[in-house]
Amino acid sequence: MKIIRIDVHRVHVPMSTAPVDPTAAVKDGYVPTEDLHKHIIELHTDDGFAGLGETWKGTPDRAVRAAAEFLLGKDPTRMSLQYLELPHDSTAVNARDLGAMVAVRPVDHNPSIHAFEVALADLVGQAHGVPIHQLLGGSVRDRVLVHYWSGRLPPEALAHVAREGQQLGFGGIKIKCILEDPNVERVQAIYEACGPDFRISLDPNQRFRSMEDTLALAEALVDYPIEVFEDPLPKDDLRAYAELRRHLLIPLALHMERPDDVLQAIRLGAADVFNLRGTMSTVHRLGYMAEVADMTIWRGSGLDLGILDASYVHVCAATPSCTLGSDIIGQFMREDDLIVEPLTYESGHVLVPQGPGLGVVLDRDALSRYAVERGDSGMPGTWSVSG
Repeated sequence: MKIIRIDVHRVHVPMSTAPVDPTAAVKDGYVPTEDLHKHIIELHTDDGFAGLGETWKGTPDRAVRAAAEFLLGKDPTRMSLQYLELPHDSTAVNARDLGAMVAVRPVDHNPSIHAFEVALADLVGQAHGVPIHQLLGGSVRDRVLVHYWSGRLPPEALAHVAREGQQLGFGGIKIKCILEDPNVERVQAIYEACGPDFRISLDPNQRFRSMEDTLALAEALVDYPIEVFEDPLPKDDLRAYAELRRHLLIPLALHMERPDDVLQAIRLGAADVFNLRGTMSTVHRLGYMAEVADMTIWRGSGLDLGILDASYVHVCAATPSCTLGSDIIGQFMREDDLIVEPLTYESGHVLVPQGPGLGVVLDRDALSRYAVERGDSGMPGTWSVSG
C-alpha cells in the first residue's frame, strides 16, 4: 500500500443557531468561534483505498500542506500510528486554541496531526477489514456515554437547551461560564426544567480566577446535581489545583493533552477526573494512565464534524477508563456533519461504528455546499498533492 494522492478540502460549517446563538448569550458570552475553518483530508492509495481525516478548527493551511507532502508515497501499514511524527512549523500553531486552554504548556506538534492520524488509521483499518477500535486493542463497550452542551446563555434560554438535550435522550449537559454569570440561577433553571437526575458540568475555561471565588460558588451549588467543575483556575499552577481539591465538595476535572502534565496532576492529586484531548493514540495512552491511578475520563472535543467525532467514538470504545459523558456532540451543534449516515445516538449514548476503518462515508454533496473558495495567503480552498 502506498499513498499516491492527497486531496484537501477547506470547509466552513456554521453552528446551529439554537444552542449557541450569540444574540441570546450573556454579554461577552462564550460561544464557539464560527469563523474558524476546518480541512477534510482524503488519502488515496495505489490499491484503491481512501482514508478520511478532519483537522481541528483553525488549523493553518501550511501545516496541512507540510504534512501532506511528507506523507505522499508512504505506506500506512509500515508507519507507527502510536508515535506519528509530522513536519512541524512552529508558526502554524494557534497557541490559544491548541495550548492555552488545554494543557499547562502549548502542545508541540504539527496541528494537522489529528486529521492525518485518523486518515492513516482509516486506511489501515480498511486494508485489514477491521474498525479503528480494533487497531487500538479492541472495544470494551459498544456505545459511549455522551452529554449535551451549551454556551453561555441566560437562565431561561439555558433551561430550554438543557430540556432539548434531555428530550433527545441525554442525561447531562456541559455549560460554559465565567464567574460574573448568574451561575446559581442558571443551574437552578436547569434543575427545575430537567429534574434532579440530570447532571450539570461547569466549564469556565480557567476564568474563575481565584480559589476563594471557586469555593464560594461550589458551596452555593452543593445541593444541585453538579457532575464536575472543569478547569476553574489557570492551569499554570497545579499545586493550587491540589489545594483546591482538598476543600472542594464537587469533583474537579482538568482538561489536558500532554502526558507529562497528566502525570504531574496525578502525582499532586490535582484532579478527580480528566477531560482528555489530543490524537487517538494520545487519549488512549492517557486513559490508561488515568486507569492506573483509579481515575476516570471523558473525551473532549471542539464541537466537530462527523469524521473527527467518529474517531472519538472509536478511542472511547477502546479506553476502559472513559466512563464519563464525552463531548461527542457535533452533529447536534452544526448545520451538517459532512458524512452520509450520521452517527447513531440512543438514550444518551453514541453507538460505536463497526465498519472497516472509521466506518463512515464522506458526503460529497455536503462537502461542496460548505467548501471555502480561498485559504490562507491566497491558497485555493481545495487542492491536492500527488506523485
